[in-house]
Amino acid sequence: MKRFDISVSQRFSRGMTLIELMVVVVVVGVLVAIAYPSYQRQVEQTRRGDGKSMLLTAAQQLERCFTRFHSYTDLGCVVATDIADGMPSQDGWYLITDTAATATTYTLLATPQGGQASDTRCGALSLTHTGARDATGTAPDRCW
Repeated sequence: MKRFDISVSQRFSRGMTLIELMVVVVVVGVLVAIAYPSYQRQVEQTRRGDGKSMLLTAAQQLERCFTRFHSYTDLGCVVATDIADGMPSQDGWYLITDTAATATTYTLLATPQGGQASDTRCGALSLTHTGARDATGTAPDRCW
């Protein structure tokens, strides 16, 4: 009867060891730990576009009202009453309000809502009748 020797290649091709599996898990964990915060920042930045877009749209509508009625707060101006009550942005990530409306001035504020409320870099975005842009977060110079 012939004796069958197990060759070296057959001996090591039986499967993965627990150590090898743990190394793979650790590597994947490290990659996720590095990639996930970057992904979250990118998502917040993309959502921030929703607030900026709505601020600029509301400002444009208020300027049309001022051209027509010579006042930002005229009752004939529909956007002025909508903003006074709080108007959600298109995707719902921000609530647009007018914090200091007078006949000749306004300051629009976009307050983050829902999942965007965790955006500490920019926080609330603001836009005035002069076009001045600002943010309440920790890095306001990178928000607009």
